[in-house]
Amino acid sequence: MEFSLLSDEPVSAPEVDRLGTGRAARQLATLVHDSRRAAPFTLAVDAGWGMGKSSLMRLVQAELDARDDVGTVWYNAWSATGADALEGLIKTVLMRFDERLLRRTLYRLSEHGPLIRAALATLSVVASPFGLAGLVDRLWRELSVDPRARATMRDELSALATDWARTTENRPGRLLVVFVDDLDRCAEDTVLAVCEAVKTYLDLPGLVFVIGCDRSVLGPSGLLRDLGPAGSAFMEKIFQTSYRLPVPSGEDIRAYVRHCAEISGVRELLDDTLVNLIADRSARNPRRIKRLINGFGLECSLNPVWTGFEPEAVIRTLLLQYLYPEFYRILVASDALSSNAGQEFLEYYAARRVLSRWIEAEPEVWRTTVATVSGHRLAPPDRERPDDWEAVLGRLEEQLPTVYPPLARDRGFVGLVEEWLRLPQGDRLLEELQRGGASPVVTIRPDQAEPPTGGRRLGEEPYDEGRSDDRYQHIRMLWVDDHPGNNTSHVRELERLGAQVMVVEDARSAEQRLASGPVDLLLSDFARGADGDAGLNALARWRERELFIGPAVFYTGRVTPARERRCRELGARIADNGETLRRLVDEACAEIRQLPS
Repeated sequence: MEFSLLSDEPVSAPEVDRLGTGRAARQLATLVHDSRRAAPFTLAVDAGWGMGKSSLMRLVQAELDARDDVGTVWYNAWSATGADALEGLIKTVLMRFDERLLRRTLYRLSEHGPLIRAALATLSVVASPFGLAGLVDRLWRELSVDPRARATMRDELSALATDWARTTENRPGRLLVVFVDDLDRCAEDTVLAVCEAVKTYLDLPGLVFVIGCDRSVLGPSGLLRDLGPAGSAFMEKIFQTSYRLPVPSGEDIRAYVRHCAEISGVRELLDDTLVNLIADRSARNPRRIKRLINGFGLECSLNPVWTGFEPEAVIRTLLLQYLYPEFYRILVASDALSSNAGQEFLEYYAARRVLSRWIEAEPEVWRTTVATVSGHRLAPPDRERPDDWEAVLGRLEEQLPTVYPPLARDRGFVGLVEEWLRLPQGDRLLEELQRGGASPVVTIRPDQAEPPTGGRRLGEEPYDEGRSDDRYQHIRMLWVDDHPGNNTSHVRELERLGAQVMVVEDARSAEQRLASGPVDLLLSDFARGADGDAGLNALARWRERELFIGPAVFYTGRVTPARERRCRELGARIADNGETLRRLVDEACAEIRQLPS
């Protein structure tokens, strides 16, 4: 099989549009063009991550570029930060104006005083060898030095845009359409800087802004939730209208999956059942589909373990890893409390329905519920006292991973786990995943802009091999884990950053090490052998005997409310992924350095 990766770049030409976006693009382009007498105005292209905002905007841009009386410019907000975004957007717009008009504006500015006249003297030299770019750079540098200069800039930008847009008296003016992409992926200060540029400086005759964003992310409960009422009102004024990108139809998205599979070289491995599975489980999200197919192709091409399993096993496993990474970490982490997190979750789901009295407690269902509760060393529910069942459910959830209750409300997840457990050779597949043998060779993440969500094995984002400093110099760390191989990359990085790391596999060896010399920071697992709380019980003994009183961090794939509570009681921290572990180690080491020598 010859496999090739699918590009994540947006569609930029109608002939490669596979989701019917071109029709909407043509209509939007016509609407923007015919509304130019209403300019300036701002149109939001509103959709979630990966749903095709950039592709639609590129197609609208292509339609407008074919018109003689429209100019376009593209600005990626994600490429700038903070105040740089304001400067970058204004410069991008200025670069689209005619150089002749810019020079005329500069001569007109000479009337405003010695500052501008001095700038013009330099500009007359700079503009000659460097052309428009040098002209714009110098103009920005001189006009943004103080509030008075910025006030002048607003007036002159308006005059410049008016001159550019003006045509003959019998024809509507020219239109400049500015496309701003990825605004919802930026930090708050960048979002505000772009909006300030749009509303304060570039709200000009002949200008239209088309901004791609998920408006829910930019709302009061999203990225800008810390803004006061005035800030929220300012944001509301930015967009005069919005176009909400529709979700592709089932037929279109299935055709898109087949097209992507054909291009990547895996079409022969995907029958109609798997095509439907990818289309449905990806929430009809084009970018998710591309990444799932890329991951599928890489697994089939590079990971020899999967040769023993059907393509359906690879797809369903990737769906779990990709769509539900927190659960996946629990599934692949062998834990004394549960060797099969999928089966454990479905047993909890069934018990939850009974104890919440959503379904009748038929004899067989009741026996299963009692077995589930008793299996976690809890008193079983009394069938004759249904008023107590809610309390029983609460005690059960204390012993289970914190992600289980919200996942139980996700019917799509429940169905995916049920289907995954019915896979042929499911037991062998789970063994391979827990050994790391079938761990995907490439981690798929929902959004590359987000921080890594990797866990201990699958999805692990290892410490950066290139980092080297002495932030942990002279800090002595003891790592207790009966499977030390799980932590090798972390140990190497801690040592690279100056820490002295001692690794032991059990509490007895740890006690010997603690008795032989000082330890500043303890790192530990929870479960060892059949004891799911071995690490916690050991720390409790050491605290009581004052053998170790320093900071402690537990690293696990399974976080439960009971474990969180005991960690708080023992003054310990808990991490369930590599990113959190790094942050907690940094915090603990900062505390250690504050202690008197």
